[in-house]
Amino acid sequence: MQNIIDRFISYVKIDTQSDPNSETTPSTEKQWNLARKLAEELKAIGLEDVSIDENAYVMATLPSNLNREVPTIGFISHFDTSPDFNGTNVNPQIIHNYDGGDIILNEAEEIVLSPNYFDDLKQYKGQTIITTDGTTLLGADDKAGITEIVTAMEYLVNNPHIHHGPVRVAFTPDEEIGRGAHKFDVKKFGAQWAYTMDGSQIGELEYENFNAAGVKITVKGKSVHPGYAKGKMINAVMIATEFLSMMPKKEMPQFTHHREGFFHFYDFKGDVEYAEINGIIRDHDRDKFDARKELIERIIGDLTDRFGNIISLEIKDQYYNMKEKIEPVMHIVDIAEQAMLDLEIEPLIKPIRGGTDGSQLSYMGLPCPNIFAGGHNFHGRYEYVPVESMKRATDVIVKIVELTAKYYNNES
Repeated sequence: MQNIIDRFISYVKIDTQSDPNSETTPSTEKQWNLARKLAEELKAIGLEDVSIDENAYVMATLPSNLNREVPTIGFISHFDTSPDFNGTNVNPQIIHNYDGGDIILNEAEEIVLSPNYFDDLKQYKGQTIITTDGTTLLGADDKAGITEIVTAMEYLVNNPHIHHGPVRVAFTPDEEIGRGAHKFDVKKFGAQWAYTMDGSQIGELEYENFNAAGVKITVKGKSVHPGYAKGKMINAVMIATEFLSMMPKKEMPQFTHHREGFFHFYDFKGDVEYAEINGIIRDHDRDKFDARKELIERIIGDLTDRFGNIISLEIKDQYYNMKEKIEPVMHIVDIAEQAMLDLEIEPLIKPIRGGTDGSQLSYMGLPCPNIFAGGHNFHGRYEYVPVESMKRATDVIVKIVELTAKYYNNES
């Protein structure tokens, strides 16, 4: 597993945070550093048709070693890391034979990764775990996925006795700011379906995600001296606060789980003259998703009736549940599930309480379920990844490639 450790650490030490305030692709110049490294590495391990386009999308091909037709499949990961937490000067720590207790991330700052708080740690006792030093995120999201794809391709190149059809791989920028698929050239990629290696704990297999919309509400008030304000002042902050008070309190993220949707308002600013609320709507069920949008529209309508045309509402759909696009081709999920079963990995099939490039790609014509990459506690100082999980994800990629060849030879 040392090759996996070395490869992963070489990736996470390269700062690739994306920037939601940038309008370029990639959103940060530093993402090019890893994109170019990956393109060279793919050539070095023996892949063909290696390309890197003007937006830093990297693609390559593992040619078929069969003399019959097998569908082209793909594997995709993103190389940007989240802007939510510090991603500069990542200093990974390697804990061999984890003893199941607290892991001191940073003694000076008393930062501890504890199984008493992060229960998932307990299942990795005896394994090798890579953590942060407590001052940055790690970048396992999604450099673990990249590590697994490159390692799997290298293994297949070096083991030609494993029969496989054509395999395409791609690495993308800006997934963490919701733009990873925006300029993805599905036609150029040329796969019939693909898998994003971007899930969390070992065994995860996901083909459902939220339907998602962004919400922006603005209120234009009128400021008047408070001593003479009767009948004249319009307090934008009070009206915006009243809107929030009318929303269903138990349908917020802190009260929901599994397939329960929610409203989430994450930004509020304002004064008497102007107030602004930004939020998101999420639901796995399309009808419930639409109903959530309609509820906000009704509430804004009620407030407009009372206060006049001083409130504006903007709702923009962001992505949809890929389940609608995956269900007609469920064999692609079945192959991934069988790959895990063959490797004695228990499949954890569950909906994603979030989004994924796979959703956008599925609606662009590339059905794309999501498979575990192994990391935990993404986007913060407590992020970690068990090396054994990365090894198992690599094995799953190889097995999917092998099973696809068998499936299309009526051998499975």
